[in-house]
Amino acid sequence: MRKSFFLGIDGGGTKCRARLRDADGALLGEGSGGPSNIRLDPDLVWNSILTACREALSQAGLSDSDLGAVHAGMGAAGAGQASAVERLLSRPHPFASFAIDTDAHTAWLGAFNGGDGAILILGTGSCGYGGVGGQCRYVGGWGFEISDEGSGAAMGRELLRRCVWAHDGRIPSTPLSEALLAEFSHDLEKLIDWVGAARPSDYARYAPLVLDYANRRDPLGIALVEDAAAGATRIAMRLLELGAPNLCLFGGLAEPLLPWMPPPIQQTIVPPAADALDGAILLGRSAASRGRA
Repeated sequence: MRKSFFLGIDGGGTKCRARLRDADGALLGEGSGGPSNIRLDPDLVWNSILTACREALSQAGLSDSDLGAVHAGMGAAGAGQASAVERLLSRPHPFASFAIDTDAHTAWLGAFNGGDGAILILGTGSCGYGGVGGQCRYVGGWGFEISDEGSGAAMGRELLRRCVWAHDGRIPSTPLSEALLAEFSHDLEKLIDWVGAARPSDYARYAPLVLDYANRRDPLGIALVEDAAAGATRIAMRLLELGAPNLCLFGGLAEPLLPWMPPPIQQTIVPPAADALDGAILLGRSAASRGRA
């Protein structure tokens, strides 16, 4: 009888990660790929997914011919948009089964194993997600254009906005605004050209710069980090109001922003039982048991 394998995929705006386990739960391999927010071009997303999966299989001593024995679950940025899921699934996949849900759902599955609690993702994008008594609810995470408060993309977008203000003289310049504008030779036409082609991940790459200058007491850096923390706090407060007893934080900005959040929020934070990749594996296992393709 052919062995079965279970693959968890975490698809984000900046990169894709994959983890492979056997039927007993033993870790076999991990891999990574490129951007995989499923609102992007589906061919690009599948390329990122398969790059990460092949690396994980290679570590396990497996090859593409073994993909047919793999039951995959994916938590994906953008999976809350039905049309994006349909576009992705319009392409054939090589797996024995493939299940997809939002990255928030798989992070929550991993963190609380489906029990009561809430998660707050603070990465390229942001999203709050809580489950209480079997009822799950999203807070935020409605996309970079109108939401994603507390995220790296929103922080970078706001940095550029305020640097334009500083360029105009509407607010005082600071070393941070000068450093950013210098990247564009203090030419707003170049900045606007960049904005026209920029993705959320492009904006998010400025978040470390903002944090660095905030730690140097740059007034603009401090203001931007305070705003990001306030946005994250509003999401967290709503999750607690909905009945979540505890919160788990995920994403590259979770640790940097936590000290900027109020103590009542900090006191609700608990470590996750497992991460989003293992949550995605749980999703894949559940789908396989129901016979989903």
